[in-house]
Amino acid sequence: MVINVRGSRRRLVMTVLVVFAIVAVFVVRLVDIQVVRADSLNAAADKRRINTVTTYGVRGSIVDANGEVLADSVERFDITASPKNAKLDFTWMTKGGERVKVATTEAIQAIADLTGADPNVIYQTLAGNPGSDFAYLQKAVTLDVFKKVRALQIPWVYSNLHPARSYPSGAIAGNLVGFIGTDGPQAGTEFQQDKQCLGASDGTSTYESSADGVRLPGSTIVQKQAEDGGTVHLTIDADLQWYAQQVLADQGTRLGAESGSAMIVETKTGRIMAAADWPSVDPNDVNGVTDGFWGARSFTAPFEPGSIIKVATFASLLDQGKITATTKLTVPGIYTQGLPAGSSIKDSWAHGDINYTATGVLVNSSNIGTAMLSQKLSLQKRHDYLEAFGFNSDTAVDFLYESSGSVLPVDQTDSITNLTQQFGQGMSATSAQIAGLYQTIGNGGVRMPLTLVDGCEWPDGHWTETPSGQGLRVVSESAADTTVQMMEMTAQEGMVKDLVKIPGYRVAAKTGTAEVAENGTYGDQRIVSVAGLIPAGDPQYAIVVTFVKPDTMRTSAAAAPAFNAIMKQVIKTFRITPHTKGAPSIPTTW
Repeated sequence: MVINVRGSRRRLVMTVLVVFAIVAVFVVRLVDIQVVRADSLNAAADKRRINTVTTYGVRGSIVDANGEVLADSVERFDITASPKNAKLDFTWMTKGGERVKVATTEAIQAIADLTGADPNVIYQTLAGNPGSDFAYLQKAVTLDVFKKVRALQIPWVYSNLHPARSYPSGAIAGNLVGFIGTDGPQAGTEFQQDKQCLGASDGTSTYESSADGVRLPGSTIVQKQAEDGGTVHLTIDADLQWYAQQVLADQGTRLGAESGSAMIVETKTGRIMAAADWPSVDPNDVNGVTDGFWGARSFTAPFEPGSIIKVATFASLLDQGKITATTKLTVPGIYTQGLPAGSSIKDSWAHGDINYTATGVLVNSSNIGTAMLSQKLSLQKRHDYLEAFGFNSDTAVDFLYESSGSVLPVDQTDSITNLTQQFGQGMSATSAQIAGLYQTIGNGGVRMPLTLVDGCEWPDGHWTETPSGQGLRVVSESAADTTVQMMEMTAQEGMVKDLVKIPGYRVAAKTGTAEVAENGTYGDQRIVSVAGLIPAGDPQYAIVVTFVKPDTMRTSAAAAPAFNAIMKQVIKTFRITPHTKGAPSIPTTW
């Protein structure tokens, strides 16, 4: 046998050269991948497999004085998908406890049935973003829905935790709590305390996913820690707030009124125990009321208060020593002194000359008698006292869109307003300001800043208290106490005595019926109010009840039943003991 040695060597050499060439190609390719283009390829790979997600901080709660939750954050989940990993013809999912291959449209329909999403929209979301690794399928589903979607085990479907806002008490204190909209906090405490306490800070984290989009266990890295918000503690009692709202709704409906409000303030501290408005917004259904009732009208809607302001006038006169409770005067049936020709002041009823004491003027709510007595003080003094009682400025609550009302400057006050503002016409005030007036009288003449927020409780347990502020003495204790006694006579002898009295308890009260100015003139619409203190012998709570534009009854008697019902509830809530001493008796005529 003859062996061709030369040919064999050539084949061996060719084989070796080919092997070297192949190896050289691989080496060059390897150097290109691992050295020349390493950075760009690594970045591209990371971009494909590293995903960044938002981790949500939990917004703080809003609670009442007893810890009852008025606003809270609940767990909601955004159902998301990776369109680039979703095949539009078929997919895998768990069905009846088994992993099965199904048409993608069937999987989409299963998601839609659970979440309420439109299956056509889901399909278009997947088909319209074939290169995207992220798309929303449905936002803010409940934990129960999230679990059912997750149980489908569709490989390209994911979820993100997304806290949402819940208002378990509904419309109770909705006017004070406010609500969250698509652009964040929109009203009330939600808005006002957003930066001070409630607001949370979101964080970020990253995770790696496999080529088919599945999250790799243990790959999550927190880039920025989310921070939770604090809990706002309000001063109000939610049960008392609910009761006041119910009373306003019932009586307001009977009266055919446009709206109503009720405020209860602790006299010694200025703490607001209830600030009810009717109608009131339910933060879970903001569109359930018109936009004029989204906020707290007790703070934002000033009105001419009428005769409930007379308490400030009489307290001022007593403080200056210009009158006593028994100062005598003869009140005519019409008053024109110092007024422009053709102008006059009248009472709400026709009468001839009446010999009233100062107490009689207050009890019978005589505008003429009030105007005559008020002139014992200069206009500047009268103006200064009204401002000292808190009119013409916001309350310390500084509620969102709060109004300061209006008391004209001395140099802009004409000869008519000079007198009428002393019985609540020609000036305006909010229910909150009026409650502040009665708190001052009930607190021995010291005005305490009104308080709605006790403070903020932070997630780590520490507490930031709302500064209480210093009390301001407006009138002497003697003047305040005498004013309370004169108000007691209103509850004993005034026109609403049978509607406000409570057996076993001494009540101090004042009524008000104010004309409503429309297009610059007073018409036949009225705003009716009753304000007062309970118990009169040692006032602990100031209460103001007001109805706007009632139809069936247009006197202050329309507000008296609601005032009485709320007083009784205050007695029950705070367990106020009955009086052991009778009320003082002050003559009203001479």
